[in-house]
Amino acid sequence: MRVHLAAVLAVVLTAGALMIPASARASGEGQFRTPSGNIGCAYYERVLRCDVRDGVRPLPPQPASCQLDWGQGFWLHEHGAAHIVCAGDTALNPTASVVRYGTTWQGGRISCTSSPSGLRCTNADRHGFFLSRGEAYRF
Repeated sequence: MRVHLAAVLAVVLTAGALMIPASARASGEGQFRTPSGNIGCAYYERVLRCDVRDGVRPLPPQPASCQLDWGQGFWLHEHGAAHIVCAGDTALNPTASVVRYGTTWQGGRISCTSSPSGLRCTNADRHGFFLSRGEAYRF
């Protein structure tokens, strides 16, 4: 059985975020969410994953390589393009730290700005994604 990279990443992000000491979370590693709780993110080992409660809209067709849930959100490295999540878990955590609207979260060379209209995350190459309840896209 082939394992999709995003699925492995999701397990590492989820497991790793739970084991990160408080001092590391202060520098950006760990989990966060938007005030509405509609979007949740996990950042670990310079990779960010953000999921939106209703999934990516519009959602491209599921590739044959994805044998798990398709389209919960996006993941992004410090360099390169954003990718759609293929995983059997979620980054939505109701107890994660809240990034208030109008503020920016920073982890390594990735930053995310929270607003009432959604969450916009960008890496060092100016690639990234926008997530909201009704719309999601990569750039």
